[in-house]
Amino acid sequence: MSTLPSPLSVAPQIIDTPAGPVAVYMAQPAQPSDLPPLLLVHSVNAAASAAEVAPLFEQARSHCTVVALDLPGFGHSDRSDRPYTPRLMTDAVHAAIAWTLQQTGAGAVDALGVSLGSEFVVRAQQEQPATIRRLALVSPTGFSRSKRRHGPPGSTLMLPWLYRLLTRPGWGERIFGWLTKPGVIRYFLKRTFGRPQIDEALWAFAVATTRQPGARRAPLCFVSAGLFSADINTLYEAVQCPVWVSMATRGDFTDYQGRSTVDDRPNWRFEAVPGGALPYFEDLPGFTRRLDAFWRG
Repeated sequence: MSTLPSPLSVAPQIIDTPAGPVAVYMAQPAQPSDLPPLLLVHSVNAAASAAEVAPLFEQARSHCTVVALDLPGFGHSDRSDRPYTPRLMTDAVHAAIAWTLQQTGAGAVDALGVSLGSEFVVRAQQEQPATIRRLALVSPTGFSRSKRRHGPPGSTLMLPWLYRLLTRPGWGERIFGWLTKPGVIRYFLKRTFGRPQIDEALWAFAVATTRQPGARRAPLCFVSAGLFSADINTLYEAVQCPVWVSMATRGDFTDYQGRSTVDDRPNWRFEAVPGGALPYFEDLPGFTRRLDAFWRG
């Protein structure tokens, strides 16, 4: 049995999905809400989990039903030996939405994705648009000044030669072991926050989750670029529902020159939010004022 604690204030519930067993976390407000349920989807990195959305989860539970999940390969979700792909992650998002709608009786959810998690919620919205009312994307991938990604539908940026190298006996373990040393995790969080001060609880959980059996499998697919969608800009440009984008002003995720392909569309709104790539860890009231205004239209 896993000794990993819950990354949130509620215990995980394990649901069976086409993406394997997935951990979901639900909290409901004390009073009925006029807002749809909110789904939170964390980013992808060597130490990812639902801990990355903990402040948003705690704030949202006071006024709406909120659900977070651990994506396949992370946190309390299944970490079995298999390919980790955008398809697998999107299937998990679909399953979490279906479970939420079944539990609440709602007709649709609002969804928030963080960094690479944004690509999965956008793909889910495009595949089943009636299930997601509004999208919030926090420091999303796919908008940097590098070449736009308009590849074949469902294709990825996977580098097969790199994946073969990383999965050779002994290689992946050593590389993942280096990436998840406590000091290295702290270094990357400093780059994410864009400052020396980080959230210590997030760091501690990141260290703990990387010590679980199978923890290296999804991150090695990520390092091989297999979790990046080669068609994501095509999907972004096809979205018709309202979209709010939080752009970091500090740290490694501040390049949004590629937003030009959707910036002039009335359903897209880009807003520079002071802070690093996870600004709600730094100023939760300021961030949620902006976000709540978007959810309420």
